[in-house]
Amino acid sequence: MDIAYAAEAARQTAEAVKTVPIDGTIILRAAALLGAGLCMGLGAIGPGIGEGVVGGKACEGIARQPELQGPLTRTMLLADAIAETTGIYSLIIAILLIFVVT
Repeated sequence: MDIAYAAEAARQTAEAVKTVPIDGTIILRAAALLGAGLCMGLGAIGPGIGEGVVGGKACEGIARQPELQGPLTRTMLLADAIAETTGIYSLIIAILLIFVVT
């Protein structure tokens, strides 16, 4: 009974796929969505690693010289903001791919 049900489901799926025309716009949309996902996935790795390294080194510096806490924190926040710009660029490109590319 299960084999007959699976065969019928496969036949219905094959017929449904035959009725959906795949043209260039569908392929372009699929490529744009895949590109947006890859853009954000790969574009967020660098800022994440960079901000973690900067934060860790700032904590080490503050632990070694507590009197420099203010300048080290200020420098760390500036470095984190600069590192985050690549993630923001990736977000902009992903948004453009999702909403502009048709």
